[in-house]
Amino acid sequence: MAAIAVIFSKNAVHSALFLLLNFIMLAGLYILMSAQFIAALQVIVYAGAIVVLILFVIMLLGAELGESVPTWFTPKNMFVALLSLILLTLAGTAVKRNFPENLSTLNTPSDWGSVENVGMALFTDYVLAFEIAGVLLLVGIIGVVVLSGWERKIEEIGPTPIKQLPDIPYIQQEDIF
Repeated sequence: MAAIAVIFSKNAVHSALFLLLNFIMLAGLYILMSAQFIAALQVIVYAGAIVVLILFVIMLLGAELGESVPTWFTPKNMFVALLSLILLTLAGTAVKRNFPENLSTLNTPSDWGSVENVGMALFTDYVLAFEIAGVLLLVGIIGVVVLSGWERKIEEIGPTPIKQLPDIPYIQQEDIF
């Protein structure tokens, strides 16, 4: 339900908060699968950092309320909804056909979601994907800096002369002792 609320919420901030709820529920699924470390990473990285980054960009661009949409029932949206329903049906059928009959027969190691196994997998089998994700996050940070126009704002404001700063009383060492 939270994922549907992310899509259909008219307020972008509410959509980001529903996304946060979705990430926390996903962490709960990881806990049910005995992958406590991955659940903790889900909460820290996605629910913490990524949602805060999304909220920062929303506030920076001033897109809190988004564009006004007169109605959702347009032919284009109905076509997309129909295609989504077909894709969901196909994906559900594929999962149902390949899902094991009895989950207790799966041979899952007891340390499946441990820190050591996740670290070994990340830095051996998935090192290229790990590095690509790092570069993608770096590009995102650079994009936020460019979109915010921090150089332009510094040039518009200009340097602040020292004589314009307010007089702030400060405590001297003699006043303390």
